[in-house]
Amino acid sequence: MDSIERALKEIKFDPDGLVPAIAQQHDTGEVLMMAWMNRDAIRASLTEGHAYYWSRSRAKLWRKGETSGQIQQLRELRLDCDGDAVLLLVDQTGVACHTGRRSCFFRAWRNAGWAVIEEPQISPQILYPGGG
Repeated sequence: MDSIERALKEIKFDPDGLVPAIAQQHDTGEVLMMAWMNRDAIRASLTEGHAYYWSRSRAKLWRKGETSGQIQQLRELRLDCDGDAVLLLVDQTGVACHTGRRSCFFRAWRNAGWAVIEEPQISPQILYPGGG
């Protein structure tokens, strides 16, 4: 059994074969996004050194940045204490969020409401000209 298969055996996937995955900028600690990974996504990420995720809405594997160019180079994959969540330390090129923001976590609960604390850095129409 190779090392990637040994790593996969330690991960507790949910009944749908998925595990929550948090992407964090490796050098600043900035939390960029949350997505889902299946075995194939983890295998591809570890093999190729780029972040792959499982799209539940499209029911397919996708490489982060394949349409937008906003890629995530994988620096390290970590497993939490229970084995049921993973942390990807990445080097993010450009923005991580499909809204054109650096992070998907751009709303904060303040004064009894959701406040937008980060404006888009790039228009989603530029990121996804075909509606990506």
